[in-house]
Amino acid sequence: MREKILGVLYGMAIGDAMGMPPELWSRKRMLEHYGEIDDFLDGCPENIISYQYKAGQFTDDTSQALTILDSLSETDFVPSARSIAEHILKWAEDENAFENNILGPTSKVTLQLFKEGKDARRFSDEAVSNGAAMRIAPVGTLFEPEERERLCDYVAEVSQVTHTSDVTIAGAAMIAMAVASAVKYGDRERMIEDALSVTEYAMTLGASTPSPSLSARTRLAVRYAKEYQEDSRMFLEHIYDIIGAGVNTSESVPAALAIAYYSFDVKTCALLCANLGGDTDTIGAMAAAICGGATGIGRIPDSYVDKIRQANGVNLEKYADALAEKRGKIG
Repeated sequence: MREKILGVLYGMAIGDAMGMPPELWSRKRMLEHYGEIDDFLDGCPENIISYQYKAGQFTDDTSQALTILDSLSETDFVPSARSIAEHILKWAEDENAFENNILGPTSKVTLQLFKEGKDARRFSDEAVSNGAAMRIAPVGTLFEPEERERLCDYVAEVSQVTHTSDVTIAGAAMIAMAVASAVKYGDRERMIEDALSVTEYAMTLGASTPSPSLSARTRLAVRYAKEYQEDSRMFLEHIYDIIGAGVNTSESVPAALAIAYYSFDVKTCALLCANLGGDTDTIGAMAAAICGGATGIGRIPDSYVDKIRQANGVNLEKYADALAEKRGKIG
């Protein structure tokens, strides 16, 4: 099981780092500038976010995921909104995340309000961006896929410091469940159905928003994955043009689930996400984490694993050990 958990952690970091250079650029601009991304690259000097990163470095998606795991480790994996907020704020201050435009739109506002001792609920209740989903993948390794409601409740507790709306909690729950399913069964069809199975319940855990259906968009995205199985460029164009690849949960989560389904391999998945356009690092982090859970670290290229280790100086193995120890013992 530890090998599968390591696959999730390294998959997340690889998808994040591979998608970092063209982050939040349009597909048109990404294609004009890069043609095709086929390896880790330095952040682009013209990109207002990625210019500050070097090849192989991951962004706030993976950093916040690890920061949340640090908090959970300190609280014996009982989520504490205050602890999680304090850990993310410390990371943000250490990285100058507020000044360097690293934080997502919802997290930036809600964390600032928390820092000032103010209630952020009116902002987090209206959130539709993907900050909760982008950092949740490791949490999925703690649960069996059959623990649907328990997984959703836990995701909502972990997310509440910044995201308390229905779509953001449901999107995060779908990613966590996709990871749980991939880790246990390693089957792409089962992964999609398990991810879809939590949507209805998870949507009841947050404040109502006028968002498109996560289930409907995911099913449509998977249909494109099947239709364009032999034409990855057409597949990506349909995901970008019709499903969407922006920062909204209702775009990026269905896109990530469909690309994970399409590839079911970390390297292929990370490259597809990097070449999509839009929120490439976040979609890459979510999708490649799922793929890593399915294959385990053994099927991730050694050169990719080495690059993540060298570029980030982080010990993902210690997080895998903590998650493996707590798996099946939550709540």
